[in-house]
Amino acid sequence: MIPPAPAQWPGLDGNAVGCREKLKVLAENYAEVAQVLQDAFEDAVLMGVEEQAMRRVLADVVAGLVSPKRPGR
Repeated sequence: MIPPAPAQWPGLDGNAVGCREKLKVLAENYAEVAQVLQDAFEDAVLMGVEEQAMRRVLADVVAGLVSPKRPGR
């Protein structure tokens, strides 16, 4: 079961993001990403990939995400 989106999203200043439009986009992105990851995971497992191996692959994808705020980009 996919956990629900966070109730609060921490902002850069340490306070929760409060803008309704931003919260809407974050919730939509969360739902979309969660569904894509779930679909990819199910496909892999049904094709014979070991579950923990696929979880590591997906975690590696997240760990490799590049920040748009990274210097030199």
